[in-house]
Amino acid sequence: MSQSSGFSTRAVHAGQTPDQSTGAVIPPIHVTSTHMQDGIGGLRNGYEYGRAGNPTRTALEQQLAALEGASHAISFSSGLAAEDALLRGVLRPGDHVVIGNDVYGGTYRLLAKIFEAWGVAHTVVDLGNLRDVQGALRDETKVLWVETPSNPLMKITDIAELAEVGHAAGLVVVVDNTFATPALQQPLALGADVVVHSTTKYLGGHSDVIGGALVLNDDELHEKVRFMQFAAGAVSGPFDAYLTSRGIKSLDVRMERHSANAQKIAEFLEGRAGVERVYYPGLESHPGHALAASQMSRFGGMLSVALAGGEKAARRFAERLTVFTLAESLGGVESLVNYPSEMTHASVKGTALAVPENVVRLSVGIEDVDDLLADVDAALSRTTKKR
Repeated sequence: MSQSSGFSTRAVHAGQTPDQSTGAVIPPIHVTSTHMQDGIGGLRNGYEYGRAGNPTRTALEQQLAALEGASHAISFSSGLAAEDALLRGVLRPGDHVVIGNDVYGGTYRLLAKIFEAWGVAHTVVDLGNLRDVQGALRDETKVLWVETPSNPLMKITDIAELAEVGHAAGLVVVVDNTFATPALQQPLALGADVVVHSTTKYLGGHSDVIGGALVLNDDELHEKVRFMQFAAGAVSGPFDAYLTSRGIKSLDVRMERHSANAQKIAEFLEGRAGVERVYYPGLESHPGHALAASQMSRFGGMLSVALAGGEKAARRFAERLTVFTLAESLGGVESLVNYPSEMTHASVKGTALAVPENVVRLSVGIEDVDDLLADVDAALSRTTKKR
């Protein structure tokens, strides 16, 4: 599939060649652990053992690379498995990582609880402040980790600017593109070296699969990380790869609806009684609005809201929604509500990344927006009603 093809065309067709033997439009799911060899070492198309490669996984990787305009993609069993393989492929004891002060709690936990014990240090900074970023760099720094929009406070980071800073220092610049997806933002084109995805989220899109991916252009780094995956084994299974691939085919149209619904909900919440602040880059009041408009095609389906009544109000609001389901994760066709302080970001409580206790995160689905607005309105009214 040519990179000159449109995004949705690539999403539907890249890696999805109809089966040659039967003409099946959907490629078969290859549920096999091993492959017959034509004599010792005579591999058919390079396949020998499921951990090393699987045709269904290969098809997904071709699809992922096409979406981000990249040479390589690697599909993993989870987003954190992808992050772990990348970091172990790049880092050695004594190295150092710079990360933002509003990253996914699991990313911070991986660095603080796993890599720190291995002798890898990290520094948390506000990635929007270049002086702070440059001040955090050391001779030992190897990776600059960016997440934009960030989770859950929706901070927007200038990818091109940080890529320039990182490359001047000889760093690998990584962008977690899970919230925006390649339908809205393409970090490699802005100068990043590696894109990370939790494919569990918008790429899979239906809350029925766990997965992760790395997308990159550098051949040498690709080989390092591919070997790390092969040696440690964090591969996506064939059915998981198939589900993710199926989800990707509708990504563009889903992201359009996610974004439109989230915009209306953010506008509805802004200025409402009981609402202290709405975190959504599509609002002109968002400090990163102009930057988001310049590096994203739409503003996405994620938003957070801070309740004026503090922790109790936030908990009540989250628990009184009915169309929005109280659950971990995000990016599915159904709307979800999450209380980060005790759910997705519990691991960063007491740190510089701690999420305010009055914040609720909404993953806005593709339902009829009037139903979502009515649900938010009713829950907020019940939350702020005097007792």
